[in-house]
Amino acid sequence: MPRLHLLSRRAIATAALSLLALAGPLQAAARGVAPRPVKVMIVTLFGPEAEPWLRQLPPTRPVRVAGLSAEYPDVRCTDSGICVMTTGMGHANAAASTMALVLSPRLDLTHAWFVVTGIAGIDPDLGTLGAAAWARYLVDFGLQQEFDARDAPASWDGGYVGIGAADPSIRPKLEYGTEVFQLDEALLQRALALSGTARLEDNAAAAATRKQYPQAAAQAAPGVLQCDTLAGDTWWHGQRLGERATRWTALLTEGKGRYCTTQQEDNATYEALRRGAAAGRLDLHRVAVLRTGANFDRPHPGQTAQESLNAPSGGFPIATANLYRAAWPLVSDIVARWPQWRTGVPAP
Repeated sequence: MPRLHLLSRRAIATAALSLLALAGPLQAAARGVAPRPVKVMIVTLFGPEAEPWLRQLPPTRPVRVAGLSAEYPDVRCTDSGICVMTTGMGHANAAASTMALVLSPRLDLTHAWFVVTGIAGIDPDLGTLGAAAWARYLVDFGLQQEFDARDAPASWDGGYVGIGAADPSIRPKLEYGTEVFQLDEALLQRALALSGTARLEDNAAAAATRKQYPQAAAQAAPGVLQCDTLAGDTWWHGQRLGERATRWTALLTEGKGRYCTTQQEDNATYEALRRGAAAGRLDLHRVAVLRTGANFDRPHPGQTAQESLNAPSGGFPIATANLYRAAWPLVSDIVARWPQWRTGVPAP
């Protein structure tokens, strides 16, 4: 395709997206309905992740948003400006629902802070069941070539290789534009500082599971940490795939990122927010991502990967509860000090 033609198509697409974003508020104004200002948008991915927020807040004002999941058609808001949305699980649901949210004429997201909260598998080398990890990098694990490991070259350490790369150790060209994202550092540091003293839930079942793992991080009680998250719709599990996740994260972040949680949606959610920012609907520097450990991503010694994946760990109830507990210090500070947060990340 000639370069001039390609640039023209991109310019047309950008202009169309901007006009679409502008059309929403104009349509709302024409109907006499002012868009609802949002201070904090809590993004959850399925019902059990939203439930602690809805129980603790609780929101009183449902806002019906066209284009959201039929299972979760409303954004639920409080009078203080905190809203909770649920996208539905997986890349497709996350992208479609978040795009519907950011282009909706029902909501004013101009100064909104987005806090994505979801459960994940966690690497026992870095975290534990119930632990809460704020991400600096969002890495897509699905954008790779995959061979059955039995068909891969003998010199490879598995069946995954970057698209177009000669071997698994080579960083591929990032041609999709969604392979890796870096979140705002100032917001990340404030989130870590505010949530560092959060009291996280635990239970006896999770404590018993931790004892089966030799790693000190796995045996520890839940706490707040910083490490990075990996998205992909395939529910992988096991030691070798966990090692590939670590190497892939390091490869795509040029050695700056540390893999610790695995989930499905975060790159899709962020890309939709990025397009909303390009359309002038929101500020992309105002996005934080928190994942809590619901299960370990690999077995303990003496256990198979299949046994590990199917075994009850006790992690799910504390991981869902700790989404609220770990993120609330940030959310509440934003609302309590709104004049400062409205213009950006304030000084401590």
